[in-house]
Amino acid sequence: MTRNNRHLTVDDLTERIGRGEIDTVVIAFTDMQGRLLGKRLHAAFFVDHVLEQGAEGCNYLLGVDVEMNTVPGYAITSWEQGYGDMEFVLDTDTIRLLPHLPATAMIQCDLAWPDHRPVTQSPRTILQQQVDRAAELGYVALAGTELEFIVFDDTYERAHDLGYTGLTPSNQYNIDYSILGTTRIEPLLRDIRNTMYAAGTNVEAAKGECNFGQHEIGFLYDEVVATADNHAVYKNVAKEIASLHGKAITFMAKYDEREGNSCHIHLSLRGVDGATVFWDDEAGGRTPLYDSFIAGVLATMADFTLLYAPNINSYKRFADASFAPTTIGWGQDNRTCAVRLVGSGPSARMENRVPGGDVNPYLALAAMMAGGLHGIEQELPLEPPIEGNAYTSDQPKVPQTLRDARDAFAGSAVARATLGDEVVDHYTNMADVELEAFRATVTDWERRRGFERL
Repeated sequence: MTRNNRHLTVDDLTERIGRGEIDTVVIAFTDMQGRLLGKRLHAAFFVDHVLEQGAEGCNYLLGVDVEMNTVPGYAITSWEQGYGDMEFVLDTDTIRLLPHLPATAMIQCDLAWPDHRPVTQSPRTILQQQVDRAAELGYVALAGTELEFIVFDDTYERAHDLGYTGLTPSNQYNIDYSILGTTRIEPLLRDIRNTMYAAGTNVEAAKGECNFGQHEIGFLYDEVVATADNHAVYKNVAKEIASLHGKAITFMAKYDEREGNSCHIHLSLRGVDGATVFWDDEAGGRTPLYDSFIAGVLATMADFTLLYAPNINSYKRFADASFAPTTIGWGQDNRTCAVRLVGSGPSARMENRVPGGDVNPYLALAAMMAGGLHGIEQELPLEPPIEGNAYTSDQPKVPQTLRDARDAFAGSAVARATLGDEVVDHYTNMADVELEAFRATVTDWERRRGFERL
């Protein structure tokens, strides 16, 4: 079975290739930074050699920074080890068309070593580990991600030449829920929506947001790995379509001093038989299991913030009265809290408001599941909700810097118990690389303040 009737089976794909309808097959995995990396294969070569045998890529792809520089500190890849290969293991449940590109299909991949062992540090493998853990307890996780972005009327090339400053946003005022404001760039939004629907995602709606040129396109919830797969494809495709329209999109958590780009993540558990486990219909309220899951996410929020906010820039988004959380607490339909509870019955779910648009969805979902399942296993009690404005509460704070989040993650017994030492050490090193790169960088802010006046 395919995920829906717009995904392709292997037979569908090979038949279309045989008829000449598809001449290019993209095989891609998601890297540490949440980006799609891989190869474009000629369709005939794909059928003759890759479909059965797979493909390879350099293992440095899980050991580089955001600018693709080789960096030290990773146990799995280095100059000393010779930067060997990883296998790209095709997941044929993910075959989809990419209608914005001529005659092109895509398959997403897992990563394995040449002896076929899974690459433990791969984001998709990390999430699958938590899916397997939930299944052992009798649960299936469902999730949806709400990803915001800012659109500029500049090409990516012009944005680069301008140093990513002085760009023209596609809207010049707050267009939150504005139909007029979204109409102004509806050709782009419509193209992204329809392309993603044809590519196998279940598109819900587009809406304006608060920052100038800021928008959001929402998708229906799904099983967590499918949601992360769709998220990664959507983020890549949206940028490609924007480029085809002569525009640029950024998903960075905080582009300027106005509202940042959020990625609110909704998550719930069901029984493996589809039963509702977060809600008691007879009592008309949450189940103890749901409360313990929420308690686990809150108890591990600081430990896992590195996976929710993985970059230096991520922490600029955490600001009072910004709709991005600063305190660790929960509330009932309260958008000032880190965790917001919404829905009832089968729709009962928690919303994690900590992640920004720069998040890696596999890592964030894995962290939420690891924390929530820890709460269930330990039967953690749920603290009282925050009433009113969480920004002014006395609750513990979300880590305010990448350094704080890095230290909490590296020293977390729960992270090491649920994710494993190899994963914790790998992503701690990712944070160390970013911290050192930023420490050595002289910023425009420093030059403006100090060039003449200091």
